Amino acid sequence: MKLCAGVAKVEITTNVEGVMISDPLYAKALVLDDGTTKAVILAMDALAIGGLGDVKDDFLPKLRSRIQNELDIPGSNVLVNASHTHPQGRLLCDDAEQVNRTFEAVRQAMFHMTEVKVGWGIGYEDRISVNRNLKMKNGKHWSIRYAHPCPSDEDVADVGPIDPEIGVLRIDRIDGSPLAVVYNFASHLLIGVPDRGVTANFPGFASKVIEENLGHGAMALFLQGAGGDILELYFKDVNRPRNCEPLGTLLGLSTLKAVRKIQTREAQLSVLSETIKLPRKTDIPERIEARLQEQNELLATLRSTCLNFKTFLPLYMKYALNPQYPADYAYRYLQEARIGSKELTSMDAHNRENIDIYLRNIHTMEKLIRINEDIATMQFHKMLNDKAGVPDIPAEVQGIKIGDCVLITAPAELLVEVGLKLKQSSPYEHTFIAAFSNGYMHYAAPAYHYELGGYEVTECLLAPEWQAAYEEKAIDIIHRL
Repeated sequence: MKLCAGVAKVEITTNVEGVMISDPLYAKALVLDDGTTKAVILAMDALAIGGLGDVKDDFLPKLRSRIQNELDIPGSNVLVNASHTHPQGRLLCDDAEQVNRTFEAVRQAMFHMTEVKVGWGIGYEDRISVNRNLKMKNGKHWSIRYAHPCPSDEDVADVGPIDPEIGVLRIDRIDGSPLAVVYNFASHLLIGVPDRGVTANFPGFASKVIEENLGHGAMALFLQGAGGDILELYFKDVNRPRNCEPLGTLLGLSTLKAVRKIQTREAQLSVLSETIKLPRKTDIPERIEARLQEQNELLATLRSTCLNFKTFLPLYMKYALNPQYPADYAYRYLQEARIGSKELTSMDAHNRENIDIYLRNIHTMEKLIRINEDIATMQFHKMLNDKAGVPDIPAEVQGIKIGDCVLITAPAELLVEVGLKLKQSSPYEHTFIAAFSNGYMHYAAPAYHYELGGYEVTECLLAPEWQAAYEEKAIDIIHRL
């Protein structure tokens, strides 16, 4: 039997009255069957698959069980990826409806199966994302977040890497018309749209661009990649509306450019899924204590401040506009020098000292905001680990091979360097990283990041040893597919 495929989508947007909906959210299903193996790829406009947001921990086992029992597809052959779109309040329909509607998408896709050919390729888009872990001159990380200020520009040494690749899987009907495009890209979905309603974010706009251009009822399925530390470029921009549509349009057009270069062919299908155990962090109390000590040291510097904001701002502007003669016209200073007076220059020295103290206190406040956020975050994750009562977390690693294209999953927010390393280690040129899949265990950062102080190693359940264990299993599965 030749490879067959079917696609379908159902809306899963919240039905809570009064919630503003900018664009609908979907569960999109792609079912594949080569006569020997069946697989399902589900792309959900959701924050996470369990553990965070509207999708509960029992969603995946319930959905897989129903697919296996009613559609005869092994549950372990079902990949469910969350786009990681960030909600303003409730995002999805109620818990039972999520299972029912997502299952219905798979059922409809099976009903519309047709013989297909597939192809794979790589697109490129480096204009819409940035690594949020700024590399500081002191060797540490400072993460760009909405919850706290960015660091002083003079303290920033460099930015981290991004993954500009768009992994593309093209699926055509036998007559050559497009049936589906699966595209894989790494970036958080945070900006939203100007009215701040529920939105699929920039992949929603990208998928619309792809589908409208391809026609023939083709469906675009977005799979979130290793985007744990990747942000939309304009996330902190205060000079333009918070509108992700231009970013989505760029991504959609870049994906289409890759799609049109791909040649489709016959292909076989294989799936492997195994569960490993990843170690939990045990040093959170020590890290909290270190941050508390840093907090106390900074607080101790907030003394002897003469100015308040009302007096600081006009002084700062005056001394910034004319550093040489801030208090008055130049002739006043020249006359003062001629008669041997130092009234103006003494006043300037006093004012400059107070301005510098106030500016230093502002920077201290910004650091304290970040420290307070870090402490609260670590306390929350310590509570989660303590509540679990076990030293490790089960983590499913799944691989799906379609022809010479491989998808490898992680149930966590993989940071980009982990994804790039997996791609480099894979024997397959077209290896796509589907993080945020089949579960959720918060951030998964490279082991060496743990001493650098970024956000992802603060909001983290995993000990640094997770990386070696995960990568070993992921590469093992890729080689065995």
